[in-house]
Amino acid sequence: MKAHVVTKTLPSDLGPLTDAQLAEIAELLRLLGEPSRLRVLLACLAEPAPVGEIAARVELPRGLVSHHLRMLRAGRFLRATRHGKQMIYASVDDRVRCILVDLVAHVVKPPTDDQEEGT
Repeated sequence: MKAHVVTKTLPSDLGPLTDAQLAEIAELLRLLGEPSRLRVLLACLAEPAPVGEIAARVELPRGLVSHHLRMLRAGRFLRATRHGKQMIYASVDDRVRCILVDLVAHVVKPPTDDQEEGT
């Protein structure tokens, strides 16, 4: 599934953001600012999986991965669904995927001067 959203302006129906909303956005960005946590989130976007499989994918200790998963769930980036004795972690919705796809594209393939000007 391809997900790509380019938004140049905020939708007008959002209205001005409150200080509380700005603080929440800053906190969500802070959660994404830790490289190993970001690796865990990207692994969950690639394919939903239990903690042990995620730990193997990102080559991090299971306890650290569990900690990151708890934080990402609290930030509403991930959801966990019980399958038998295991919890399977996946992205909450396509908005999370779009945010990360755009961030990765921003780093991997920076816009050219023509793209920045919108031509």
